[in-house]
Amino acid sequence: MARRIITKRLGEVLLERGVINQKQLEKALEHQKAHGGLMGQILIELKFVTEEELALALTAQYGFPYLPLESYEIDEELTRLIPEDMARKYCLIAVDRIGNALTLAMSDPSNVQAIEDVELQTKCVIQTFVSTPSDVLKAIAKYYKKHGPNGSTDA
Repeated sequence: MARRIITKRLGEVLLERGVINQKQLEKALEHQKAHGGLMGQILIELKFVTEEELALALTAQYGFPYLPLESYEIDEELTRLIPEDMARKYCLIAVDRIGNALTLAMSDPSNVQAIEDVELQTKCVIQTFVSTPSDVLKAIAKYYKKHGPNGSTDA
């Protein structure tokens, strides 16, 4: 199976593209160390980047296609493949499946751990698209509420 080799972290990509400066990256890294969370979401929370800047940096750096989810219809059955807590944790949602190939919309498709966890959960080969965090979270809210918190656990 072909796997993209991710050599640069998201913060480094945004720094190189001039979207953030070194001070902002350091502050975001401190925040991540103290509170956890995904770098992209932290940078958005701290108002260092917009969701669109983040999505464009990911598509430019890694060649992941961009998929705006607002007008995309997702088959409700796909949400049964990935538990809601996992979808929220990694800010991703399944958008298509053909045979053993599962396509995800993710806010950070460079997150190798997320992809590996979904592969283990679904036993599928994963393909990824970039979407903004708010698009993904809106889609999770819309599609998971239809059949309840499938697989959610109170940890």
